[in-house]
Amino acid sequence: MRDVADAAGVSVGTVSNVLNRPHSVSPSTRTRVQGAIDRLGFVRNDAARRLREGQSRTIGLVVPNLRNPFFADVAKGAEERAHKAGLSILIASSDDRPSQEAARLAQFREQRVRGIVIAPVGSDPIGAASASTESGPFVLVGGDHANPTCDSVGFDDRHGGRIAAEHLLKLGRRRLLFIGCPPGVKQVADRLEGGNDAVADRPDAVLEVMATGSMTIEGGRRAATEILERAPHSRPDAIIAANDLVALGVLQALLQADQVRVPHDIALIGYDDIDFAASAAVPLSSIAQSGQLLGSTAVDMMLEGGPASAPRQHVVYRPGLVVRSSTDG
Repeated sequence: MRDVADAAGVSVGTVSNVLNRPHSVSPSTRTRVQGAIDRLGFVRNDAARRLREGQSRTIGLVVPNLRNPFFADVAKGAEERAHKAGLSILIASSDDRPSQEAARLAQFREQRVRGIVIAPVGSDPIGAASASTESGPFVLVGGDHANPTCDSVGFDDRHGGRIAAEHLLKLGRRRLLFIGCPPGVKQVADRLEGGNDAVADRPDAVLEVMATGSMTIEGGRRAATEILERAPHSRPDAIIAANDLVALGVLQALLQADQVRVPHDIALIGYDDIDFAASAAVPLSSIAQSGQLLGSTAVDMMLEGGPASAPRQHVVYRPGLVVRSSTDG
């Protein structure tokens, strides 16, 4: 900063004002100081500034899998909102493993981030939150995690599962299959529960469950292979996939096998309404929830968070139904 001040012919205090309070400096002085910064290649020491201010300008974000476009949208929403607040985002993936999630949280604590936003992997978000109390505000993303230890934002997954099943039932489908139910994922369990709620109102309908080892395209393809091995009369006439990646895998396998017509023989609906859903070979019906909205709301909640003793906030949005050719072709 002294080098910049000498090059611009101003005091060190003026350089500091240009960097931190530019509105307090005349435009001509700002231009002169910025020119010196550009010529010298000056980059301020954020670690030193953090020590001086006593607060980090970085937020930690942990998501289960950045290969899933939905969580990429969460990251995008969080990053955009943080940027507006003059903050930066450190993004880490837990790769769907609780042990890696714990390691990422520990790294963020070591870096003394301002707060943490996390879409947890397992069924113990409270444990994850208690492990990170040293990292300031902590916001859970993705499900209705209404617990007293931290703030949370999510969508009503039970409602989403119900409207998916109701849509299929209104189309006259009665042999429903829910694909993708890995253990310990509350959001998926809630979606299945919502589907069961809808089927319970129709005595002539059933909802079968097929678990997948992963909520991926490959997981969906494996599930579809199992379905195709059944006799035609024992196959479902409608499928609810736990997310759009599973649904896209199911769709790929069914179309490649050329034994089943979608939606004539089997109607198919996904969940999340990622961008790829609308551009699939058969455009995919889906339950829409905005990852960007979750990410931006989580950052807002983190920045607005009160003391640890204050009541926690729990924001729950309602998803919507998007109908395309895979159910209404």
